[in-house]
Amino acid sequence: MSEPLTLRELDAIGVGRLKGVGDKKLESLGSVGVESVLDLLTTYPRRWVDRTNEARVSDLEPGHEALVLVSVRKVTKRVTRNRRTMVNVVVGDGSGRLHIVFFNQPWRERQLTEGLQIAVYGKPDVYQGGLQMTNPIVDLIGDRTGRIVPIYPQSEKAALNTWEIAGWVEDALQRCAARGIADPVPAGVRARLGLIDRHDALRKIHLPDTMRDKEIARRRLAFDELLRVQTVLVMRKRALERDSLGIRHVVDGDLTGRLRAALPYELTAAQRRAIDEIEADLAGPHPMHRLLQGDVGAGKTLVAVSAMLVAVQGGHQGALMAPTEVLAEQHATGVRRLLDGVTVADPGSLFGERQLRVELLTNRITGNQRKDVLAGLADGTVDIAIGTHALIQDAVAFDSLGVVVVDEQHRFGVEQRAALRAKGDGDVVPDVLVMTATPIPRTAAMTVYGDLDVSVLDELPPGRIPISTHWANGPLMEEAAWATVREEVAAGRQAYVVCPLIEESEKLEVASAQDTYERLAAAELHGLRLGLLHGRMSSADKEAEMDRFRAGALDVLVATTVIEVGVDVPTATAMVILDAAPFGIAQLHQRRGRVGRGQQPSTCWLVTAASEDPDATNPRVDALVASTDGFELAEVDLELRGEGTIMNTAQKGRSDLKLASLRRDRELVALAREVAFELVDADPLLESNPVLLDELRLLFSADDEAFLFKS
Repeated sequence: MSEPLTLRELDAIGVGRLKGVGDKKLESLGSVGVESVLDLLTTYPRRWVDRTNEARVSDLEPGHEALVLVSVRKVTKRVTRNRRTMVNVVVGDGSGRLHIVFFNQPWRERQLTEGLQIAVYGKPDVYQGGLQMTNPIVDLIGDRTGRIVPIYPQSEKAALNTWEIAGWVEDALQRCAARGIADPVPAGVRARLGLIDRHDALRKIHLPDTMRDKEIARRRLAFDELLRVQTVLVMRKRALERDSLGIRHVVDGDLTGRLRAALPYELTAAQRRAIDEIEADLAGPHPMHRLLQGDVGAGKTLVAVSAMLVAVQGGHQGALMAPTEVLAEQHATGVRRLLDGVTVADPGSLFGERQLRVELLTNRITGNQRKDVLAGLADGTVDIAIGTHALIQDAVAFDSLGVVVVDEQHRFGVEQRAALRAKGDGDVVPDVLVMTATPIPRTAAMTVYGDLDVSVLDELPPGRIPISTHWANGPLMEEAAWATVREEVAAGRQAYVVCPLIEESEKLEVASAQDTYERLAAAELHGLRLGLLHGRMSSADKEAEMDRFRAGALDVLVATTVIEVGVDVPTATAMVILDAAPFGIAQLHQRRGRVGRGQQPSTCWLVTAASEDPDATNPRVDALVASTDGFELAEVDLELRGEGTIMNTAQKGRSDLKLASLRRDRELVALAREVAFELVDADPLLESNPVLLDELRLLFSADDEAFLFKS
């Protein structure tokens, strides 16, 4: 065969066929997930040692970090008086010798045998007249030659070292050389984007002649990973548009105009832009599939109501699905308030019109009331239904469902979204608007939600007063937080206290909330009216406690993290988040957004245990103190946490980013998305690019495959 090797062919060749891989090594490779030549070639070096840039031992200067290539001369281990292990290693090159000491790393005695070639990176200091490095980074390089030495992830447990892996990779690349490796990216696209071909990229990432070679190779291979993800998403998006019949909504009816005219405030430019984008989708022949992401308090509900009114003014129905009963009830209250007095045409009524009807459907709506709501949904007299997943139960039938809004998308599975879409009339699929109040960095939105169009609300309505945030580092500063709560309550306002997050056990979390409640009632907040809300309470008890707080019968609500996104009590102006350190930036920003919803200035205190270091910083807390902009915070979060946390919320296949980074490769994410649209729009089923099509089938899960290739 002379055709280039595809990834599927490489995946079918076992690593046992490579030089030097016997049964024992085969087992070791299998234990770290390397079974085929494809697995091996995509096990990329974790670092590269530039031998042209190394120092000699005689060049080392105290206090200056450096990399030296040395051989191990002597290794000794002892246990100190305070039971710490200490491994002393003497190393050297032709120019001199260096002492290395490792504390609490007893395994170094086994790892560093005499005569071994190693690269050592660290900061030397003067000790007993000679130079010494403490706990430096060590890379074993064996007898590898060449100017740039790749260092592979090594496994002490699996007994694999970097030079063995490098040898097998070299053998595999040599055997691929005759046929070459198939490239799914058309030559014209490669030329336009300045990308080298794939075979060259695989050779240069494993065997670079220069550090620049390695960078050029990484860019190409990272692009491949992103292109695969984007192509799957774009194919899914285009298949939905192609295979689904939508409703061409009337977007210039009078209901949406009347809503805007009745508002006591102006829409923000971002709200107007989002409404225009949504209405353009609603007027089109394909069902809308759009993500509306907005910061806490950016006015998403109004945009969602406007979308549902477009359906109602054309004789269809709107539905809003929320993840919890508390949130559904709150949406129902807010939407009824917005639409109070709005009427719709009704030929059967004496006056030719009736009050627009908004109904709530959750599992708490029972008996005759439930029957009445279900009948109204079925005969079309309920215009807008708001509820939890109760909306997608089999017993619920709509007369003509036109627009569906799903709030807090990450809490709903794809199946639930599909079940709601299936409530449409016959073959017609309702338009879907997905909302999230967790701002997502642009690159992540393009990757995790890449099959949706995205609208962004990135400005707050006029009159919203930014929340001032303070860090209470230890008990002394914590007292200032309680003083703020007492002052706000004395002025007739209310406060939240958020209890620590205890992930191991809800039972422990409830106990901690109970303890906090009792402590505050007896000490710091003695004399105030305190309520308690936690995850073990029944829905009815939670709602009753929330109602007491809303009605002003409680001054302070002590709660675990069950304070829902969207909970809206305008008189709550202070929040104290206890043990804030384990929470993520997005969680803290969401919690903080429960205050600052009225006309008074609001304050949030982030309490952490006192640090022993007076100059210690907490980058997450610092970011929240410095900014109330959720989009800015989302970018900081991505920098601090890395993208793993974002990617692993998606299906398998999307976390397949071994080289690509949503932080470093923002430009590549956008380019990959552009190329995916170009390829799929010209050839929807990729019939003329069998190499790329086969890679998607090989590397994505069965669920993705079932969706993508059913046509």
